[in-house]
Amino acid sequence: MSKPLIGISTYLEPAKWGVWDLPAALLPAGYPRLVRAAGGLAAMLPPDDGPTAAAEVVARLDGLVVAGGADVEPVRYGAEPSPRTGPPARERDTWELALIDAALASGTPLLGICRGLQLLNVALGGTLVQHLEGHTGGRGVFGEHTVKPVPGTLYATLVPEAADVPTYHHQCVDRLGSGLIPSAHAEDGTVEAAELPGPGWVLGVQWHPEMGEDTRVVEGLVRAVSTR
Repeated sequence: MSKPLIGISTYLEPAKWGVWDLPAALLPAGYPRLVRAAGGLAAMLPPDDGPTAAAEVVARLDGLVVAGGADVEPVRYGAEPSPRTGPPARERDTWELALIDAALASGTPLLGICRGLQLLNVALGGTLVQHLEGHTGGRGVFGEHTVKPVPGTLYATLVPEAADVPTYHHQCVDRLGSGLIPSAHAEDGTVEAAELPGPGWVLGVQWHPEMGEDTRVVEGLVRAVSTR
């Protein structure tokens, strides 16, 4: 059986390499490495503003990962920006929300990581806490804390025990979007995973599995492909 093709959303950022200083489609190497370790093939998905691009891309994928990154622009969930909210990444917001909508419409297995969970929540009408303390290890340094699964959830079938996870976020889910249920919490009560029950496979985690060694969440995404 051929390996499933898993698309991963990317940044568009200025970058320097060799003699070049140009805009580039960027993705931390941990994401494709994690997909490969879980048994998939990784494909980078840079923003595309074509009106049907997201649906056309998702139709060619077996699964979708929406990667971490910049804060979601608060206007997307009807809020004014907090002074602690980062600058908007409007092109990426538009692209990734379109990818999420296409995956939900087509039943394509979907995993949101950090910002990806937050965007999934926003796509379904939820809101975000714009600043949260204690979920990083300092500026540019990943922290670690324990998350506990909610029994009976999809996430709990993948990781049934409390687990220490790599974390770097200062925002989180506030009001859950339509149909989403929490499937893991941090010790301070923060929603650390949420999922969409039903016939599809839709899960978001607030931490960064690509920075650790535990591949079980992405292995679940890869297995879901074979059961569609």
